[in-house]
Amino acid sequence: MMMSAAKVGIVCSILLTLLMPQPAAAQDQWKGTVVKEGDITIVKNPKEPIYRTPILELKEELSIGGPEAKGQAVFDHIREFVVDDIGNFFISDSEEKHIKVFDKSGRYLRTIGRPGQGPGEFDGIMGLSIVRTTGELAVNDVLQRRLSFFKTDGTFLRDLQFGESRISYALLDSRGNIYAAQTFVDAATSLWEYRLVVLAQEGKLIQALAREPQSAPNKIKLFMPKSYWTLDLSDNLIYGHSGDYEVRFFESGTHKLFKKVQKEFVAVPVSDEVMKKFRRPEYSAMNVEFAKEHPAFLAFFVSDTGHLFVETFEMAGDGRFVHDVFDSEGRLLARMPLKPRGLKISQRKFYALEEDEDGYQYVKRYSVTWKVK
Repeated sequence: MMMSAAKVGIVCSILLTLLMPQPAAAQDQWKGTVVKEGDITIVKNPKEPIYRTPILELKEELSIGGPEAKGQAVFDHIREFVVDDIGNFFISDSEEKHIKVFDKSGRYLRTIGRPGQGPGEFDGIMGLSIVRTTGELAVNDVLQRRLSFFKTDGTFLRDLQFGESRISYALLDSRGNIYAAQTFVDAATSLWEYRLVVLAQEGKLIQALAREPQSAPNKIKLFMPKSYWTLDLSDNLIYGHSGDYEVRFFESGTHKLFKKVQKEFVAVPVSDEVMKKFRRPEYSAMNVEFAKEHPAFLAFFVSDTGHLFVETFEMAGDGRFVHDVFDSEGRLLARMPLKPRGLKISQRKFYALEEDEDGYQYVKRYSVTWKVK
């Protein structure tokens, strides 16, 4: 018996609905609160997100590095990487002390710098930035206490010396302002204090935005809270100290604190398996302080849609780490597993530095499909 045209249409419609990707299943409502303290908005999130399932899908498009890599795609140790507006990769190798450049298809283009102490040479790369207004690549050299500036074609431009300032890490915004981790030593107590500072383009101190608790010198602290920060596409500074689950947003230009995103969390204990790695005899002579629990978070990155991805120490069954995903208002949208070291999501592309079980590193790009707006 043949179906009527109407019935055929209904069946096809049902099949198409079943085959189409379904949106993430949401709760009835967000269960957090928003309060104001002067000009600062404080968004308080519960442990449970709005959506119970992942709000985006990732599909791998490109991988650079790994055990099968050949030629210029072989790295000794990748410290970090940045991506410019047209998709070129600038990847630093901390052992080789140079930066390799690949285009958006993964084709090797050039190498910038070499080991040494002269102009355009590196000794300890800790911080890469693309200054969007000038198109320059800025490289922080922690051992030589300077910033080196290059054209993206590799041409060396200039150095900015920090002098006696102890700068352990530095990033630049699109206008060339410098955000740096600066170490200060208390002359009376000899204790060290780490501060997040803003420097003008010539290196002059503008403002200290945050401070970590003082600590004894030459002490190795494992699994202890630390500061982390990044910049969004509007040059807002996003900062957090993982002693608490609170991420702070500072306004571009004025550096005024305008938002705090907080979340309830339960600390993850440091497992015996992890602890065993640092209980070996060769570490016994070191001045090491261990924590029994991991901090509130490890790191975070932002998307060009305003979503904040916070990497926690909770591990999914497949070995990936659970990330809390917040919308541009600071509400906890979802919790989903991702591999560590995400850099950013831009133009529906996700960039990450990943490492496999054997320690091989990969710079990867994924296409992003959002399930919610």
